[in-house]
Parts: sequence; structure tokens; C-alpha cells
Amino acid sequence: MQIVSLIFFTFFAVVFLSLYLCNKVIKKSDIKIKITKWILLVASYTFVAYADYRFALVLFAMSFCTYFVAKKEKYYAVGIIIPILTLAYFKYTNFFIESFANLFGKEYTLLNLILPLGISFYSFSAISYMVDVKRGKIESKSFLDVVLYVSYFPKITSGPIQRSRDFFDEVDKELNIGWSSFLPGIQIFAFGMFKKIVVADRLSVFVNQVYDAPLAFSSLTVFLATLAYSLQIYFDFSGYSDMAIGISKIIGINLPRNFNLPYLSRNVTELWKRWHISLSSWLQEYLYISLGGSRKGKIRTYVNLILTMVIGGIWHGANWTYIIWGLLHGVALAVHKVWMLITKSPEKKHGAFSNVVSIVITFLFVNFCWIFFRAPSFDVAVTIIGRIVSFDAGITQIFVWFIFAAIVYIIGMTCAIVRSKREGIVSRKHNMCPVEGYYPLMDLNKFTSQVIFFVFLGLIIALAHTGGSPFIYGNY
Repeated sequence: MQIVSLIFFTFFAVVFLSLYLCNKVIKKSDIKIKITKWILLVASYTFVAYADYRFALVLFAMSFCTYFVAKKEKYYAVGIIIPILTLAYFKYTNFFIESFANLFGKEYTLLNLILPLGISFYSFSAISYMVDVKRGKIESKSFLDVVLYVSYFPKITSGPIQRSRDFFDEVDKELNIGWSSFLPGIQIFAFGMFKKIVVADRLSVFVNQVYDAPLAFSSLTVFLATLAYSLQIYFDFSGYSDMAIGISKIIGINLPRNFNLPYLSRNVTELWKRWHISLSSWLQEYLYISLGGSRKGKIRTYVNLILTMVIGGIWHGANWTYIIWGLLHGVALAVHKVWMLITKSPEKKHGAFSNVVSIVITFLFVNFCWIFFRAPSFDVAVTIIGRIVSFDAGITQIFVWFIFAAIVYIIGMTCAIVRSKREGIVSRKHNMCPVEGYYPLMDLNKFTSQVIFFVFLGLIIALAHTGGSPFIYGNY
């Protein structure tokens, strides 16, 4: 069920109406909360089963194991292994078969495996819950709560990955459903829809053409295509996150922010506090810290950083290119940590020119890493890099939607910078650039705001790419 489709809008309208009536008709708080949870659970499993009933069976089996293990502490290790092995089986079995067969020069036959919808995301949710219970951060919850947390439909396909304790804080109270939740939620959803179907999907046309035949294009065009992909994956993934956050906001449940102007980062460490925030936070809390974090000496810290990012790369997909992408980021994080130790840079104030140079260098590095992330194989990635540095002639194409996307992003950054300065956002916590993104929400009770909003919706419909490009992270 595509999130931008008539069937989803119909499905969500039924869910919203059911929750709204429950909120208005039922007076007793505890009964209202319980029925609300059941409505959300039925909706979540309907959403998954619509794609394939087998996906719902896998989801339920993992949810049951998660609930059982959290109740029985002696099975904790087994409980952590179950979602890891389940994810490995469905996502990486054919990768292992192919890799070992190629290594030993043997013939092989790939298995006909399905990839359950959202398994990468709800596997992490399951682990999050079990670890939180083990660490005493939350008490074990009811079966209904656990199954709902793992399956909650707005976030199941591509996140955000919400911590269990934060989710339970949201659903263990009466939901505020009405105009106060609908008006900001629908604007956030529309904001994300614009990013996805107008900007990201248009960019995919150019990116796919060049990555499918890089040797046919000039060096300049290939380089522009890599820049276009950096913008495409940002608009695509942040667009989905915004839509998920908006949908959840409409029904009164807040999901965590997932992006915060990542390409304004001055270093790789800051990037991972701005890009896919819920994943980087999860990796830090449940993997990096579990490996020892920075508590076991400098060398072990660097190894833990690299290992965490390599595992993060493997999580994205069954391909050596993802491992290389994770390795590059892991090494960059370790190098930056060494650099900060040597120069004590967090204690220094940097001028505007220095910040701009840092932002450009960081973006170019991230853009380079995206080549491995996007390329279907290591050979294609090397071909693209070689094509860029060769300065060879070929088809030269300046894609107009790339220019449009760049302008949209620059305008968004400029507005955020102006707003941050106007509102006095000067915090340098975690050595981050003192600029924060935001949702440009309007008061839709005002006629002028209504006109602007509906004109914006009209532009989305008029400019939307109708090719049906899937969400990039929907494949992970």
C-alpha cells in the first residue's frame, strides 16, 4: 500500500474516523485508551497484510518472541538473536550464498525469498524494547502494547525508529484527535509529499539514466548526477519521514524528527546527528554503547565507531557497496575524533569562512560515499568515480530538475538560517552548527493561510512525477 495512493488515503480516513469517534463517544479514559490501541493494531496489521499476508505472520511471530523474552529475562540473549537471525535470513541469505560461491568458484542457485515489509525497521524496534526492559529503562508491557509498538503502521515501512519508552509515553494517554492535531499534521504530510513526488521522483529520472550507462555521459554530467542523487535521497527519505510524522500527528501520536538540515554539517560527526537521526541514535545507544563505546580506551573507541558504521551499512542492504559505504563513514568518524583530540577544535570558535569550507568538504565526502550507496555494484561505483576524474567527453546534460531541487534546498536552508538568527538559536551542543530546520506551519483557521495551502497542494498535483518511483528506503 503506497503511502501516496487513493487506497491509503481511504484506509487512513477510516482509521482517523474510528479513532475520532472513539475519542468522542467513549468517556471512560482507560477503556478509551485500550480501544484506541486495538484500532491502531488492527490498522497496522491491515496495512502490512495488504502487501502480503505472510508479511503479517512474520511480524506477529517476531512481536510474540519480543514480548515473551522481555518477560523471561533468562532468554534475553536468545531474544536478541531472533530478530537478527530473522533479518539475516530474509535479507542476506542470497548474499551469503553468492559471496561464498564466488569465493570458492562454485555454481550456486539463489533462494526464492520474500523480503517482509519493514523488517529492517521493526527488527530494530524489537531489539530496542528488549534492551530497554533489560536495562531497567521501562517495565515490561502488555502483549497488546508490545505488538502495537513493533507494528505501528506510519513508521513500519521506513521509520523513524522510535524508542520504545517514547512510543509508550504517547499511546498510554488519551490521544488528542481533532482539528488541533489534523491541521499541523496535514501540513507536515503535504510538505513531505512535495519533497517526495515533486523533487525526489523527478531527480530519479536523471540519476537512473546516468547510473545505468555512466560511460555514455560526460564527466561533468556524471558528477552532476552524483550531486543529484545526494539531493534525491535526502528529499526522498526526509519526505517519507515527514509524511510518516504528519500522518501520526493527525491521529495524535508524535514521532521523532529524523532529519535536520544534514548537508549543513561541518563534519561527519555532526552529519550523523542530523541525518537519519533515529537510526544514528539507535546505533549509538544499542550498538556502539553495547560494544563498549568510548569506555575502553582510544583505540577501542575508534574500532567501535568503525564497526558500528559497517554494521549500519550492512543493515541497509545485502551488497558489498553498502559495507564500503559504512566503512568509509566509520573511518571518517574515527579520523574526525582523532582530529578533535589533536586540535581540541570543539573549544575553538570558527569564523564564517572556516565553517563554509568545512561544510563544503563534508558534503563532497558524503557525496563521494553516496556513489557506493547508489551504485548496483562495486565495479559500477569505480566506473562512475573514474568517469568523473577522467574529464572525458560524452553526452552533456544539465537536468533542469536538478537545478530546481538545488534551489529548493538552498531556499530551505536560507529560511532556516534566517529563522535561527531571528530566534536566537545559538546553542553549540555537540559542536553542531547553530541552525535548525523547522516545518513552515501556518494557522489554517485563517483564510489567507488556507489559500496558500491549497495553492501549494495544486502545485504538488501539477508538478508531481507520475512514474511511480518507490521510496528508496522502502527497499531496506
